[in-house]
Amino acid sequence: MGKAFPDSGLDIKTIEAVLNDLQEKFRSDIFAFELRVIGGGYQFFSKPEYHNTVAAFIGQKEKKRLSTAALETLSIIAYRGPITKVECEKIRGVDCNYSVEKLLEKELIEISGRLEHMPGKPILYKVTQTFLDYFGLNSTSELPKLKDVLPQPDENTIGEVPEVISDSLPSSDSGAEV
Repeated sequence: MGKAFPDSGLDIKTIEAVLNDLQEKFRSDIFAFELRVIGGGYQFFSKPEYHNTVAAFIGQKEKKRLSTAALETLSIIAYRGPITKVECEKIRGVDCNYSVEKLLEKELIEISGRLEHMPGKPILYKVTQTFLDYFGLNSTSELPKLKDVLPQPDENTIGEVPEVISDSLPSSDSGAEV
């Protein structure tokens, strides 16, 4: 096994064991913070019960919330990305220009390339590491599955999936994570 830090004599297993010990240590109620695995690395976070105190201490103002339109657009990009704006608009049924601009400004999405084989070479969007960090995810594969968040059908609609949802589900050959 290779050394994590060549001059230190530490290997990956030793470092992982130390990090696991630290995670366990900081679970104790005497600490106001915890160590989490996030974005492929480790970060310290204040525990939820200390949020208001920490926010007051650092002078954090209440964060502006995303509009419903921006949240819908962000969700589509998170589940279907990389995806074009036109595809988002087809799923939502309305223009997404403003939402995409705001999500780019907030660095929750980014341009991941272009569809070179399509006319006009449309831009592809995907979620950013900032998005993953904010929601405490290591990757989009950790997002809840759609079947877990969609309302359960009643006996009159068993087997039916709303058209907008079924149209937005990736086909098996698209490579998108759901």
